[in-house]
Amino acid sequence: MTLDQFKAKAKKMPDEPGVYFFLGPKKEVLYIGKATSLRGRVRSYFASDIAEVRSQLIANMVAKAKSIDWRQTDSVLEALILEAHLIKNYKPHYNTDEKDDKSWNYVVISNEEFPIIELKRGKELLGEGLRKTTPLSLDEPLQKGSFASATEQNGYLHVFGPFPHGLQLKEAMKLVRKIFPYHDAKCVPCDVQMAKGAKRCRPCFNRSIGLCPGVCTGEVSRAEYQKIIRRIALFFEAKKPTLIKSLERDMKLAAKAENFEEAALLRKQMFALNHIQDVSLIKDEYKSPSTSLGTIRPWRIEAYDVAHLRGSAAVGVMTVVEEGAAQPSEYRKFRLRQAKAGDDPGALKEILSRRLGHDEWPLPRLIVVDGATAQINVAESLLKELGMKIPVVGVVKDEKHRPREIRGFSATLGAGERDILLANAEAHRYAIGYHRSSSRRELLS
Repeated sequence: MTLDQFKAKAKKMPDEPGVYFFLGPKKEVLYIGKATSLRGRVRSYFASDIAEVRSQLIANMVAKAKSIDWRQTDSVLEALILEAHLIKNYKPHYNTDEKDDKSWNYVVISNEEFPIIELKRGKELLGEGLRKTTPLSLDEPLQKGSFASATEQNGYLHVFGPFPHGLQLKEAMKLVRKIFPYHDAKCVPCDVQMAKGAKRCRPCFNRSIGLCPGVCTGEVSRAEYQKIIRRIALFFEAKKPTLIKSLERDMKLAAKAENFEEAALLRKQMFALNHIQDVSLIKDEYKSPSTSLGTIRPWRIEAYDVAHLRGSAAVGVMTVVEEGAAQPSEYRKFRLRQAKAGDDPGALKEILSRRLGHDEWPLPRLIVVDGATAQINVAESLLKELGMKIPVVGVVKDEKHRPREIRGFSATLGAGERDILLANAEAHRYAIGYHRSSSRRELLS
C-alpha cells in the first residue's frame, strides 16, 4: 500500500475504541496498539515527524507495513485487555523490541482456595521461569503466548498479559474490581484468622468499601468466590460475550430460586459490562466526559508552558495536578527541535505532539495552556486531528504576568479555578527553571 492508500484506509476506520494491527508483506503482525479513536490514532502514524514523536523503531515499522487491520471494542478498557491478549498470542516484533520482557505488566491469579489477584512485572515472572513462545501471523490460530496462562508449578491459576501501559492497567484493575470485587494479599481469610487465635473475623479495608466480597469475614463461600474468579478470567481473556451470557444464565437461576438480591447484583454487573465506557457508572463522584482509560484518574490536569530568551534557546514543560495537588514526579521537560524562534503556538504544538505520542502516560481530563485564543486553537486543532476529546483552557496574563482570566471550556467540567491556576503556575515556574539550567549549560560548554 502507498502512503495515500494507508491514509485513505485510516479515514475509513471508526472513531471508536479498539485495537489496530500493522501487517507486513506476509500478513504477519508487526505491531499492535490500542486506541480511544481508531481513526485518529492510526492517522497519527503518518505524521512527518513520527520518528521524533514516537521513535525511529516505530518509523521503521510504518515504512515496512503493507496493510492495516483493526478490531473495534465497546470501551477503552476492553481495548486495553484485547491489546494485551493479542500481544501475548502474536508477540509482534515491534512491540517486543520497544519493551523487553522484564518491563511488561501482568495480572496474575494465584492457585489456592481463595485465589489472590495482583499485578506483577515481567522480571518477576521471568525469574520464576515461565516459558515463552514464538510469534504468529494474524491468520494463525491463537495459542498460548509469551507467558503460560496456567502454570501450576509457579502457583498461578492464570497469568494475563503482557500489558504495555502500567499506569493504565492499575486504573483498569480499579474499574474491574468495582464490577467484580475480589480478594487480595491484604485480606486474610476468615479461617486463617481463627486458626491464629482470633476471637472473631475482622474485615479488611477493601471489604468496608465494597471491593472485597467478604473472604476475610467468611461471607463468601469457596464455590461463590470461584465463580467471581471465573468471571474475571473470562473478561481478561477478552470473552465478554461469553461472560455476559454466563451472567444472564446465573441471574435467571437466582431469580427462579427467589434469590432476588443475587439476581439484582448479577443484573448490575451485566449493565456495568455493557456500559463500561460510562466512567460515572463506576465512579459516581467523577461525572465527566471520558477520553481514554487514563481519564479514570481523578481530575488529572496537565499544564504546558514555553520559555525562551528573546526567542532563542526555547524549551517546554508539562506539569500535572491531581485532586488539587501538584505531582512533581510526573512533570516532563521538552527541548524544542522544530518550532521557530519566538513561535509560541508552534512550540506548544510540538510539545503536545510529542507528549500525546506517549501511550504509556495517562491522559488528562483537562489541558491548560499559557495564553489565549492562539494557544487554545493550536491545542484543540491537534487534539481533533488525533481524534482525542480533551477540553482545553487558556490562562491569560496581565502585563505583570499575573492571571487575569481563564478562557475555554471548563465550567461544566468541575475543574476548580484554583487547580487550573496551580497547574499553570507550576508550568511557568518549571519552564523558567529548566530554561535557566539549559542556558547555563550552553554558556559553560
